[in-house]
Amino acid sequence: MKRIGILTAGGDTPALNATIYGAAQRANALKVEVVGLIRGYAALLNPQTPHVLLNPLYSAIPELDPCKGGTLLGSSRTYIEPECAESRDAVTRSLKGLQLDGLICIGGDGTINGMQPLTEILPCVLAPKTIDNDLGLNYLGEPEEWSAAAPNAPDSAAVHRSGRQTIRLEDMVNYATPGYATAVFVVAQMVERLRTTAESHHRIAVVEVMGRQSGYIALGAAYAQPDLILIPEVPVNSEQLTQQVSRIYDRQQNVVIVVGEGVRDAQGNELGATSPSFDPAGNIRYSGAADAVTQMLKQSLSPELFAETRRFEPDSSPLFSRKVGHTQRGGRPILFDRYTATQLGGKAVDLLTTGSNNEVATLQYSEATGFEVSSIAANKLRDRNGEIRPREVHPSFFDADRLHLSQLGIQYLRPIFSRSVGADDVEYIRREVFDDGCLTSSYQSITTDIRKRIRRL
Repeated sequence: MKRIGILTAGGDTPALNATIYGAAQRANALKVEVVGLIRGYAALLNPQTPHVLLNPLYSAIPELDPCKGGTLLGSSRTYIEPECAESRDAVTRSLKGLQLDGLICIGGDGTINGMQPLTEILPCVLAPKTIDNDLGLNYLGEPEEWSAAAPNAPDSAAVHRSGRQTIRLEDMVNYATPGYATAVFVVAQMVERLRTTAESHHRIAVVEVMGRQSGYIALGAAYAQPDLILIPEVPVNSEQLTQQVSRIYDRQQNVVIVVGEGVRDAQGNELGATSPSFDPAGNIRYSGAADAVTQMLKQSLSPELFAETRRFEPDSSPLFSRKVGHTQRGGRPILFDRYTATQLGGKAVDLLTTGSNNEVATLQYSEATGFEVSSIAANKLRDRNGEIRPREVHPSFFDADRLHLSQLGIQYLRPIFSRSVGADDVEYIRREVFDDGCLTSSYQSITTDIRKRIRRL
């Protein structure tokens, strides 16, 4: 294998460049050329197929910086429809023109699905990325526990039947995805800062974090010491929530609640998806789980709870909600993400050069050996209907009575975050954030430099 392609698809994450860098460095060692496709699968549908040679003379180009967030190749939510003969022909022409022997796709479940028709043309592997940490399995065989949605019902109506009540951390397939640790780092900072506002003004703060149907980011937010955590996997019980908030407020006169954006009510309805809105990838566009929880508490909390602390204040002022938003997906990746992304990028190259096809590089963990890279066949992530379901927070990671981490949940997070921030991360803040040059020079976009390197068929 002498020449491989690489692309990034779907939403951006902080560690994409680190994955590309890891792939390029491993390819340099194996004397393999790496061609970067501009804007994901959209490049292959473009007759001109814009692309960049990432390692001329087997040396990575200087623009490829693993410490930079986002992706120098650009991304898109354009996917290849396997049933469309015209698209398939266009992709075949592009791949033939580029003279590729294999392709690395960096992304999540949507990227795996987009990769499937390409696996019939040339070997393809996936390097995982998603801040949601939902690409993987709690244990092998978990996809078989999903039951199909009822006819004419949305795909999200499929039910995950009860499986193992407890798991071992060593059982997890793809322990953590690149981008997750940095997202939690951003969330923890914001929750910590909002705490001081809630404390100063004796208020209740409801903070919404990303993650869609998976509560891993909300789980990681425990490092900021929120009082309560609501995750999509555990339906919100209004009475239980009201009682816990009242008890905590009575004791400390402020409460901070972290809410995963896909949280549901007791009937299974997503609180933040009250309107039928979807993003370009077909995912539900959440309108505001934090706002929904805030309204729920406004109706259920007794006004007497605030009689002492909020006297002379407007009735609506005790509660406020905030979204962390897209800041979770951007910026400089912290050490854990840079390291694991680089390793997974290199593993993807190894998979191609050893003859693998339709494989996913994974990050595994065991207490004895720590983290190491491995792989799994992409089809092992699919359920009996061929769907890749988001990995959920396992019930043993969460205490549904306390609405907080369980002991096993704590054990899960420790290996990721105990050394997740490096000395260079701290030094970067000290040296770069308030550098005087930022006041006198404009932002230098990586896109400007990469455009000078783009080639076309």
